Amino acid sequence: MKKKVLSTLLALALGVSILAACGSSNETPATPSNDTTTATATQAPAADTNTTSDAPVTIKWALWDKDATVYYQPLIDGYTAKHPNVTIEMVDLGSTDYQTVLGTQLSGSDSDFDVVTIKDVPGLVTLANKGVLEPLDSLIAQDGIDLSVYSGITDQVKVGGALYELPFRRDIWVLFYNKDVFDAAGVDYPTNDMTWEQYDELARKITNTTAGSEVYGAHYHTWRSTIQLDGILDGKHTIVDGNYDFTKPYYEMVLAQQKDGVCMDYATLKTQGLHYSAAFYQGNVGMMNMGSWFIPTLIAKVKDGEAAAAANWGIVKYPHADGVTPGSTLATITALAIPTSAPNKDVAWDFVKFVSGKEGAEIMAGTGNTPAMSSDAINSKIAEMEGFPTDANSKEALNAAAAYLEMPANEKSSEIETVLNEAHDNIMNEVVSVDEGIKAMNDGVGAILGK
Repeated sequence: MKKKVLSTLLALALGVSILAACGSSNETPATPSNDTTTATATQAPAADTNTTSDAPVTIKWALWDKDATVYYQPLIDGYTAKHPNVTIEMVDLGSTDYQTVLGTQLSGSDSDFDVVTIKDVPGLVTLANKGVLEPLDSLIAQDGIDLSVYSGITDQVKVGGALYELPFRRDIWVLFYNKDVFDAAGVDYPTNDMTWEQYDELARKITNTTAGSEVYGAHYHTWRSTIQLDGILDGKHTIVDGNYDFTKPYYEMVLAQQKDGVCMDYATLKTQGLHYSAAFYQGNVGMMNMGSWFIPTLIAKVKDGEAAAAANWGIVKYPHADGVTPGSTLATITALAIPTSAPNKDVAWDFVKFVSGKEGAEIMAGTGNTPAMSSDAINSKIAEMEGFPTDANSKEALNAAAAYLEMPANEKSSEIETVLNEAHDNIMNEVVSVDEGIKAMNDGVGAILGK
């Protein structure tokens, strides 16, 4: 595809997107997909090797934590091996306030980024509304990319009905557990099909409240997502709907566990600033709900001895409510986008397709990170990593039946999150009752949404 043709297509697509956005400022965010079919690797978009010429070209890629992220260089090496004329320059904008810094850079007249990494959905919405990102819909249609490989995730990040990014990393939430804790209690391990009631019962069975010998059946980091989002797995709710009555049973469960010593006290965790990893490394936590991003970290820390007390670990699928498909879970994504000011849009698009497609997914899996698309072959590659649990349930836990974003695209997502965080803190510190906290969420977010 010639650069001139691509530029014309992108310009037309941007024009359509702007017109659509002007007429839909109050548009309701896309409903998460209920498609539970796991896509195969062969369906994934593959880079078209004919879209670039042989002329030398350098593209600039905006990202964060360049030196601490294991998959950036392998992705670049994989692409440039097929395109030796392309040089990819990484520009590290730092992880602190990354989206704010990126927004400032892209708003400047001299921005020359070709590809930018999108860290979160609120950041995506802000950049899309500023008009500094190219809508990708026409390119996706032109190249026949099958978005079903992303298990409905792309439906949840449309802004004004347009798609401005393609995900290449998707972290799903699973249940980490310490097999030694269960063995010591003589209790069977958790399974890939547990209701929240069964999970609560299991957590209580392995708990030991003896002073000096405490064993916590469950652990919840201080993020609101560890509790509030347990109720969105039925696909009927999202965290931006404006009504949070569905969070009540989960707050009640965790507060009861806190009272009975089944989990650590929220106020203490906040005061001490105890990281979830440090809590699990201690070896006295039975189960912990956390994202799959923890897998490579845990493997590394077991290897160097820091997590020796949790070396005998495993994972299972996230617990679910009655009637919800086992394997339904929460997800976060990392995605790539193309700025409107990109000087090399044709090569940039080719690189985005490579990273978010089958070849990029295999590279991601080889580093122990879960790619945005999933398949048995890719999950097997993760499970074959040295240090990954050898039991069948842990491997199967990587297969998500449905994945719902922690925060789907919404024009008011940042304001909504502020209200939800405050209410979560008040409920867990028992400053207010569960009902009072939920009312504060309903009222606060309702006012933001104009209801």
